Amino acid sequence: MASQLRFDGRVVLVTGAGGGLGRAYALAFAERGASVVVNDLGGDFKGVGKGSQAADRVVEEIRRRGGKAVANYDSVEEGEKLVKAALDAFGRIDIIHRVHLRGSFQVTRAAWDHMKKQRYGRIIMTSSASGIYGNFGQANYSAAKLGTLGLANTLSIEGRKSNIHCNTIAPNAGSRMTQTVMPEDLVEALKPEYVAPLVLWLCHESCEENGSLFEVGAGWIGKLRWERSLGAIVRKRNQPMTPEAVKAHWEKICDFDNASKPQSIQDSTGSILEVLSKVDSEGGVAANHTSHAASAATAGFAGAVGYKLSSFSSTYTQLETIMYALGVGASVKDPKDLKFVYEGSSDFSCLPTFGVIIAQKSMMNGGLAEIPGLSINFAKVLHGEQYLELYKPLPTSGTLRCEAVVADVLDKGSGVVILMDVYSYSGKELICYNQFSIFLVGSGGFGGKRTSDKVKEAVALPNRPPDNVLTDTTSLNQAALYRLSGDWNPLHIDPNFANLAGFDKPILHGLCTFGFSARHVLRQFSDNDVSRFKAIKARFAKPVYPGQTLQTEMWKEGDRIHFQTKVQETGDVVISNAYVDLLPASATLAKTPSVGAELQSALVFEEIGRRLKDVGREVVKKVNAVFEWHITKGGAPAAKWTIDLKNGSGKVYQGPAKGSADTTIIISDEDFMEVVLGKLDPQKAFFSGRLKARGNIMLSQKLEMILKDYAKL
Repeated sequence: MASQLRFDGRVVLVTGAGGGLGRAYALAFAERGASVVVNDLGGDFKGVGKGSQAADRVVEEIRRRGGKAVANYDSVEEGEKLVKAALDAFGRIDIIHRVHLRGSFQVTRAAWDHMKKQRYGRIIMTSSASGIYGNFGQANYSAAKLGTLGLANTLSIEGRKSNIHCNTIAPNAGSRMTQTVMPEDLVEALKPEYVAPLVLWLCHESCEENGSLFEVGAGWIGKLRWERSLGAIVRKRNQPMTPEAVKAHWEKICDFDNASKPQSIQDSTGSILEVLSKVDSEGGVAANHTSHAASAATAGFAGAVGYKLSSFSSTYTQLETIMYALGVGASVKDPKDLKFVYEGSSDFSCLPTFGVIIAQKSMMNGGLAEIPGLSINFAKVLHGEQYLELYKPLPTSGTLRCEAVVADVLDKGSGVVILMDVYSYSGKELICYNQFSIFLVGSGGFGGKRTSDKVKEAVALPNRPPDNVLTDTTSLNQAALYRLSGDWNPLHIDPNFANLAGFDKPILHGLCTFGFSARHVLRQFSDNDVSRFKAIKARFAKPVYPGQTLQTEMWKEGDRIHFQTKVQETGDVVISNAYVDLLPASATLAKTPSVGAELQSALVFEEIGRRLKDVGREVVKKVNAVFEWHITKGGAPAAKWTIDLKNGSGKVYQGPAKGSADTTIIISDEDFMEVVLGKLDPQKAFFSGRLKARGNIMLSQKLEMILKDYAKL
């Protein structure tokens, strides 16, 4: 047999516990270890009078059986007094059972904060069949009883995050109220003891039921739910809605053959938003695939393929690249992240996934709305998958021009997938390419194709434990920070909008989680070298809430790093079937000489190398340092040079220092030439941010000797 459900250490407040159902609950809880506050005003079954005998009798009965109980004689409208009785006697309040609307509200309000602080509570509201279905001559009673159900439904939503569950029962039981109108044998069959087991189960800490309604009596229990017909749209775009139209559609409005079963206000309002979209597009609730409407939809969607959005250009600065890095979790807590959040870092770099930000703007600035043949309800738009490929590292600042085109439209039945290709250029040079997979909920079923050879496919993960796992805990402000990169969707910050979309609270941007994951891969497998990043593909599986911990699991297979990302607290996979393609380290090094040869600075370094052959030993004695230079062009890394003035007779060579560098300097090709020619003071360049240095910065003062006294330039 299953182990007995116990309530040891729990404190239960039962209102109306002097007899009937309340007495049965109080005795049952006490029998299983709970400490019980027996509340009863002591009036007769009509509510007249007041006394202590009813509550005292039940307390005595509990104590006689070895249980713990205290009596309370206050009205439920004085909720604070009831809860205080529990706190004074037992120090806490865990479970409440009470009747009628105002009393229910008052007792709940008094107990709520105590339950939130202890992060535990179970509340049972008592409604009735009269409240659910109505009953002749019971208008006031019915209103109060259905009111308790509405109160319970809201409490179940608000209490969920604090482990407070609230359910409602509508019992059929013999009581002082029914014994005068029911036969004795029926009263016996409807004993309160046949209701108490349901109450105890719903109040147990192992029960996860929340926000539900049950009818119960005579040993039978049934759960109720709402049912709604599919209904009918009875208005047309740009036409008045008339009662005649309602009459014409009445049979369909009342047809429950294919009824839906809404379970939340989001289910209710969500369908209304869908109706708005259908009215705008002159669509129906569920068009037949062979109908004229379906044919028109197919033609409309097909006509969208190949459509080019208006060209869009965006200028960004170092501020935007730093803001993005902070938005996806880069932090000064990790010294290796400094290159992404500090413009003075010698190897200041732009995170590769920033490439989605500029491309996304081309669609968010009204781009999707201009696609012909598509009627897009933005409340029903989901981001399904994302692909990004870089052809060179992103500049830390600059202007990119975006060209976006509808690559394909796919019919997934429950929705439509739009494949949007976005190409981003610096001048005429292609910098990066994005493919957005956008899912339009509820717009499918028009008979279109389900697959496309233009899709950048997600790839299944290797069938073995991950090679590496990294975690990051997101901030409660993560979404508020990330949205500053340009995604202003209120879903990520406005609780009311999030509730309308079906979420308990605002969710994190999928592309924010995407950025966290890519950072993990870069950190683990390329030591944050952005020049090795080639491409990333990810599928968004489930939402993330700010404050949750992201866990990226990674598998290395050659230069492809497969990964999936989970919420550590729940185990839910939020990014699936994903990968990052890296360039081999040798490939990035091989690019450097050809790029560097195009730079003016290359001629200077070569000349310094030639002059050192004559005076190298003398310079090494005076300088005794190794300088590594990072030369940029257009904001992107272009070449690395090393001037070794510590070993032998000195040496100048292209590439990073073969040992460790004493000082690393980052400067653009143009500013380097300005310094060499004496047109730009190195100290002024440093303080203005045009020259950046790390390591032993004081050694940089000896650069003047190198560049002027010895190079004779």
